[in-house]
Amino acid sequence: MDTKGMRSYLYWLFCQFELITCSYLMEPWEKVLFYTFNVAMLLTLLYTTYAFVPGHLGTALQSFLQLFGSQQDNQHVPVVK
Repeated sequence: MDTKGMRSYLYWLFCQFELITCSYLMEPWEKVLFYTFNVAMLLTLLYTTYAFVPGHLGTALQSFLQLFGSQQDNQHVPVVK
């Protein structure tokens, strides 16, 4: 694996990111705040995706199955008194 080529490609991607966000114009302390905020938002997005999306997908799948005629058998559900 060509690590020098990979390193230069990652550097090129970072330069593109700085050009797109215009963060190359920021002072160092502004960059720290900007990148900290962006990383925090990314981590929050990843956590909520991990925590909540499977439940929503399960509910949606049950709704679609019920909508298209594949109903679950509810006769064997125990009744709690």
